[in-house]
Amino acid sequence: MRLYYIRHGLTDWNGAGRLQGHRDVAINPQGRAQAARSAEILCDLLARGGRAAADLDYVSSPLVRARETMEIVRNKLGLAPNEYTIERRLTEIGFGEWEGLTYEEVQRRDPDIVRMREADKWLFNPPGGENYAHVAARVGAWYATLTRDTVVCAHGGTGRALVAVLGVVPPVEAVHREIDQGVVYVFQQNIVTHYQ
Repeated sequence: MRLYYIRHGLTDWNGAGRLQGHRDVAINPQGRAQAARSAEILCDLLARGGRAAADLDYVSSPLVRARETMEIVRNKLGLAPNEYTIERRLTEIGFGEWEGLTYEEVQRRDPDIVRMREADKWLFNPPGGENYAHVAARVGAWYATLTRDTVVCAHGGTGRALVAVLGVVPPVEAVHREIDQGVVYVFQQNIVTHYQ
């Protein structure tokens, strides 16, 4: 089974280095261009594999930045933009009280807590937030329900959790893995390949 994973397009908060977490922030013009580029990449991958876009399932995080990305992707693939599943377990990792702050602001506000995070990012909980182990549990439970190849639009944090869940790399490495925008990641068993 293949999973085609697309991180949402850029938001103004991404551009400013703000932690978004569960905050609902829309994608910006560059983000819309990245979503369109992801659709082109996906279209090429499906064509090379002799696959029809309509033969896959489509699932998005409930956050608007992921949904907007999914709708652009589906539109570019010639599919009805709104006909996809919304999955709460794909919501971005929650940063709690840190949401809306830049990492620089977080370091000034909570320097001791930031040092704890850097020592064990997998199990660290920001104040009022969640850790990667929690995200991996919900993403893993969702992944276990899949029955066919699926296109996903979600987030960097959920992508890193999935890398760990599928055994691509150990959790301590997964939390530092780049999950970029405008890229399609193809997960198959314990291998991930990216196309840009």
